[in-house]
Amino acid sequence: MTENRDICHLIGGQSVESADGKTFETRDPHDNSVIGTVARGAAADGERAVAAARKAFDEGPWPRMTPTERRKILHDVADAVDAHREELAMLETVDSGKIIRQALHGEMPRVAQNLRFFADYAAMATDEAYPNGPVLGYSLRPPAGVVSAISPWNAPLMLATWKAAPALAFGNTVVLKPAPQTPLTAARFGQLAAAAGLPEGVLNIVHGFGADEVAGPLTSDPRVDRITFTGSSATGARIMAAAAPQLTPVSAELGGKSANIVFDDADLDVAVPESIKAIFGGNGQVCFSGSRLFVQRGILPAFLERFTAEAAKIVVGDPKRHETFMGPLIEQRHLDKVQGYVDLARKEGGTVLTGGSPVTTGELSRGFYFAPTIITGLTNDTRTAQEEIFGPVETVIPFDTEEEALHLANSSPYGLAGILFTTHLDRAHRMAARWKAGTVWVNCYFERDLRMPFGGEGISGVGREGGPHSREFFTEPRAVVLRIR
Repeated sequence: MTENRDICHLIGGQSVESADGKTFETRDPHDNSVIGTVARGAAADGERAVAAARKAFDEGPWPRMTPTERRKILHDVADAVDAHREELAMLETVDSGKIIRQALHGEMPRVAQNLRFFADYAAMATDEAYPNGPVLGYSLRPPAGVVSAISPWNAPLMLATWKAAPALAFGNTVVLKPAPQTPLTAARFGQLAAAAGLPEGVLNIVHGFGADEVAGPLTSDPRVDRITFTGSSATGARIMAAAAPQLTPVSAELGGKSANIVFDDADLDVAVPESIKAIFGGNGQVCFSGSRLFVQRGILPAFLERFTAEAAKIVVGDPKRHETFMGPLIEQRHLDKVQGYVDLARKEGGTVLTGGSPVTTGELSRGFYFAPTIITGLTNDTRTAQEEIFGPVETVIPFDTEEEALHLANSSPYGLAGILFTTHLDRAHRMAARWKAGTVWVNCYFERDLRMPFGGEGISGVGREGGPHSREFFTEPRAVVLRIR
């Protein structure tokens, strides 16, 4: 795809350029070609978007609609996503490097599911009543108000709607800021949502960069009532600091360095392919990737032989081709970061079993491709094993006992997810109960249920979203007490 698109902000139902006319380029990580010229928002544009969302909340119909009325519109938006699934998937692929089969068969269906699930959940939600003789107490859950939703580049539209869908379903208005690397699908989604009947100003979308530019008012403006963010731990901390003077609640799902533990009783026909997916799926650019792989010592040689052989079979290539398993990394700066960590691993005494360098052959020479990489010989306290690389780099470390495995897993400042392979049921329950992680997968990876809490411990985040947890965050619970005469 070589089309160069002009991407504007969506503010108050209008497609507008930045107040100062500035733009930036978005590029295809496959070949570094320019695929879009994007409005570069300044603080004034962020303030305009917040004002539009505030007006739509205070004066518009959306918060005053019944949940059933909002459900009808959100289902229409989901239908529009389904009808444009191929277009949206290709936009995601050229903008982010995500492989087309994941975008087409995984993430775009999930976008529609996010919308339908939360629309139905809000419409069917119940509230509590506390009759006590002549005194009746009950609770209400009105929408919180204006929500700033700041989403990352690794699953752009799926994670944008993971935030916007519940916020909208519970009656809030939204200012969405997608990552500057991946603005295309959010911009197209805004057009589809408006055409499907979402009232003006209910969903506003701004493009650009951080706190000194368009994102500043989204995190510090007192007219914002909730902030939901997915991204790095460092940026999450800055957002929370910006929100603190206004006491604006923040839900933040941040970085990870998740442990993947394989015991000697594991079914390797399951553990090996799931472990491949857990680190190399999505190029390792996934916050809950299993990037610290602990293998019980007795099966380490057999496991490594199979794991390395499977990694060597991975097809790295143009993400638009259906046979590709790994596409390019998001940008040159990130590729340099990944290479830097592999170089660091060698200095720390690690041995690179496979990969370890960019892929620059043929048509891939202009893109940001990096080979699937497996490193042994490190300990869990090295920087390579402790810091988030966010790339296709796996460190493999042996262990002997269950207690040691749990200690290694929890010896990290992160606590987003854990992955466990064992056929010992009691062990699985023991480990899950003591694991410092927001999600623990046993004999599987990346299975999601939108009713369940999702978030992290430690520097992996604050708060949970999903099902009732999203309801808690995006509404303002209110107690009503009346005396009956």
